[in-house]
Amino acid sequence: MKRTKYTLLPRLTKILEELGEDIKLARLRRKLSAEQVAERSGISRSTLWQIEKGQPNVSMGYYAQVLFVLGLEKNLSTMAADDALGRKLQDAEILVKKRAPKRKTASDEQ
Repeated sequence: MKRTKYTLLPRLTKILEELGEDIKLARLRRKLSAEQVAERSGISRSTLWQIEKGQPNVSMGYYAQVLFVLGLEKNLSTMAADDALGRKLQDAEILVKKRAPKRKTASDEQ
């Protein structure tokens, strides 16, 4: 099975790299080895290495599991809490549809 190569904007790449570095520093501050965190998280050491490098091909669930092992899972619930754009849209009373409009097909146009 061929793996998908992700191409991210440089800004997103930088954010993931910073998250990975923060996770690594949190692990080191707790004096936990990579092997210990990987074992407690139920992942391989290479997956933990990818997380600490901020690789985009690692599942968000694995990032969450590592944060849980480090006692930082509460940070996940605050990630999108300050939604400034969403609040501005809400204040402007712009309605956001729950679903995207249906696509028109050739038979709909006849």
